Amino acid sequence: MNRYILIPSFIFILLPVTGQDSLRFSGQLSSWLNVNSGNEMPVWAGTRYIPQLNIGYDGRGKGKFDTELSLNIHGAAGLNPFDSLYLSGRIKPYRAWVRYSTDQLEIRLGLQKINFGSASILRPLMWFDQVDPRDPLKLTDGVWGLLGRYYFLNNANIWLWGLYGNKDPRGWEFAKTNKDIPEFGGRIQLPIPSGEAALTYNFRKVDLQKVRPLDPYYGKIRENKLGFDIKLDIVVGLWLEGSWVNKNAELATLNNQEILNAGFDYTFGLGNGLYFIFEQLIMSYDERPFRFEDRMSFSSLSLSYPVSIFDNLSGIIYYDWKNNKTYNFVNWQRQFKNLTLYVIGYLNPKNYNIPSQGSEQNLFSGKGIQLMLVFNH
Repeated sequence: MNRYILIPSFIFILLPVTGQDSLRFSGQLSSWLNVNSGNEMPVWAGTRYIPQLNIGYDGRGKGKFDTELSLNIHGAAGLNPFDSLYLSGRIKPYRAWVRYSTDQLEIRLGLQKINFGSASILRPLMWFDQVDPRDPLKLTDGVWGLLGRYYFLNNANIWLWGLYGNKDPRGWEFAKTNKDIPEFGGRIQLPIPSGEAALTYNFRKVDLQKVRPLDPYYGKIRENKLGFDIKLDIVVGLWLEGSWVNKNAELATLNNQEILNAGFDYTFGLGNGLYFIFEQLIMSYDERPFRFEDRMSFSSLSLSYPVSIFDNLSGIIYYDWKNNKTYNFVNWQRQFKNLTLYVIGYLNPKNYNIPSQGSEQNLFSGKGIQLMLVFNH
């Protein structure tokens, strides 16, 4: 007897009924309240629910098929008391992929999260996600595509991907992707003494027709991304990560973007253990590559301390050396079985120069406090 399982992208896979099937439904419900007297809407409240369905089939030595389907159901309200009210809501796919995997091979197709690199906070290789390190839930939209990864027995691995139908800027990007033209790339990661090193490449066509609306050339500008990262574990964790983005167009200083990040982490034996991360980032836009004539420089410091089994206190500080601005963020987390409470305080500039998770409203601009309650089932 055979069984058909419906998976994303309207694909049917014929699977024999040997092996082991698995079915799991889970979800995350979060609600938050943000108060910031300096915003146009001083009070923001919202609710998000991410239901997730996982189906797996184990072929007993012949590989495994599994799939994940989830939605991002989100609603928010902004309030300026006795003046105005803003409402928004959206339902969209969050993840929708199918995967075939063995001990050394993984092939995944659909809407998925793709991220890599050694940096923790200010990541030059944030090419396909927008994870904000200040976001306790680490939420990010996925990308549509096909990803293949092969793992060698010496811990080396190779990634290859092809993406299609994605248009919104991600990470440090300022230009949209031409969603009608596939982008593709790959990554090779190798073990080295006391760590690992990797090279990464991606090609896409950029849509800049807002610059010249009547020139079709500006809707298909070629862009090449080349990145590297090295991570070492020698008493402390050390890493170096960088990317070079080149556009084949006459865009003056926007032709080239260079980003370099150096950092380290360490856990100090103080009390329950104080975890420390420091990163230094340099970014520049140049007409000619590697001139670093229009530099921006950021330092970041992250601290995390487990106060008790149920409580954790953490904070992140960014310093923008070019504009002499400081970004401050502190978070207290309390765990109650399936419930988690976050109390977040922040003191930031009104205008941002660092990438953050994309949203209609930047809730962490200025100074304020946010309460968040999260239920996982």
